[in-house]
Amino acid sequence: MSAIDIVHLMNDEESAVLRALHAAEAPLAFAGEKAAEAFQAGGRIIYVGAGTSGRIATADAAEMPPTFGIESNRFVALIAGGTTAKDRSVEDAEDDRHASIAALNEMRLSRKDIVIGIAASGSTPFVVSAVHHAQQKGVWTCGIANNRGAPLLQIADHAILLDTGPEVLTGSTRLKAGTAQKLALNRISTVAMVLSGKVIENLMVDVKAKNQKLKDRCARIVCELTPVTKDEALELLEANHWSIREVISVVREAELSRAVG
Repeated sequence: MSAIDIVHLMNDEESAVLRALHAAEAPLAFAGEKAAEAFQAGGRIIYVGAGTSGRIATADAAEMPPTFGIESNRFVALIAGGTTAKDRSVEDAEDDRHASIAALNEMRLSRKDIVIGIAASGSTPFVVSAVHHAQQKGVWTCGIANNRGAPLLQIADHAILLDTGPEVLTGSTRLKAGTAQKLALNRISTVAMVLSGKVIENLMVDVKAKNQKLKDRCARIVCELTPVTKDEALELLEANHWSIREVISVVREAELSRAVG
């Protein structure tokens, strides 16, 4: 096949990803609600994955603190092979069913937490054993897999099937399966944060201003939610530790005082 034929074929196949996500809307929403409940109760959302699934989980968890201003230990990714596997493949680690149990025990798993296992095949020992162990501890569990009838979907309290079908490159789950998993976690974590009040309208009002781009974004959000100019927004943000919520409160108090006066 030519390069353009390969790209065209892959694009056609990717339509299966959105079909799978549409079919899984209700289970995804329920998982998001459970994640919101855990977060609001002070618990953690613990993703467990291996290989591509683990790296996708790691990426979603890593984005939560800067996007929603939460502590880094509230969304956690447990990946087979540990930190090494985040940068390069550690293929044999996924067969270690005891490593995930030991890791969960070291994390002092609590019934306030939830555990979400992600595996395209739905049979990865590292993931399946973690979900089973969490269940034994009385922790709510969710299984996400791309293979109908997978063990992970059968043992978890809540099953999410992402039926993306065979890959264009047989067995390469970094393709459709991986894309569907990423979008699924996006939906679960975003639902959890919206339901937990971390969003006003469609704006990330708890975003951390760690660089100039994010400082400009904070100013734009303040301008959208209040009548101040960008220069005023930047000045107020600087004076209020770059907290959008604090600035909104200051502006609204000033407006109220003027109205009363």
